[in-house]
Amino acid sequence: MVNADDFGFTRDTNDGIITAHRDGILTATTLMANGSAFDHAVELAHSHPTLDVGCHLVLVGGPGQPGSVSDLLVALTRGQMDPYRELRGQIEKIVVAGIAPRHLDTHKHTHLWPPVLKAVARLSQEFQIPWVRRPFDFPLTIRPVPWTRRLMSATLGGLRPWFHRVLSQHGCRTTDHFAGFEITGAFVADDLVKLIAALPEGSTEFMCHPGYLRDELRQARTRLKESREQELQALIHPSVRKALTRHGVRLVGYRDL
Repeated sequence: MVNADDFGFTRDTNDGIITAHRDGILTATTLMANGSAFDHAVELAHSHPTLDVGCHLVLVGGPGQPGSVSDLLVALTRGQMDPYRELRGQIEKIVVAGIAPRHLDTHKHTHLWPPVLKAVARLSQEFQIPWVRRPFDFPLTIRPVPWTRRLMSATLGGLRPWFHRVLSQHGCRTTDHFAGFEITGAFVADDLVKLIAALPEGSTEFMCHPGYLRDELRQARTRLKESREQELQALIHPSVRKALTRHGVRLVGYRDL
């Protein structure tokens, strides 16, 4: 599964996601219910039924929400936010818009924190949305990665046993493998070719953030701007499609599993 985050963030990201699906290897995306371009994304989803649309659940940076992950942790510790109630409303908005999601993930991977994961697992069960992202990269050596990001990736990996235990208690499913955290905002087509060659057996979700760098995205609050167009060009590059064929890798959406 080649899965793009931030569908609904801006029209520029929406258009980039559709191009990556129509002309490249993108198979899935997750929709932000509180994104400024939500209605535009819904229109595109309905006109591109082969795109597998899930939910990108947001607790940071949205209207009336904490501005950072650290602010979110403070709010959760003080009991100032009910993640279940907030996220339930987002899923309901997506379902009411005519989207039938099969997978969930969270903006900035906030479901790695216990109260958020418990809310996400509960909502997955209640809405019968079986797939939840496991944001733990398998080891990559395709390009140099800043030591800080490698350290964070390794630290997050220590949460795996608890993470999977909570999900299994609610009947949630995850892919066998995940990639994209360490190289977010930094990969080009050659990196994807190397990643495809290194894929382990089983199902893998590759997280990405394609988009077009136009005025709306330039003015948005995000560190990923120029990199979105770079990722888009990588996802549509012919060499990447050839690498899939050469290594016998099958592209799927969550609803294909």
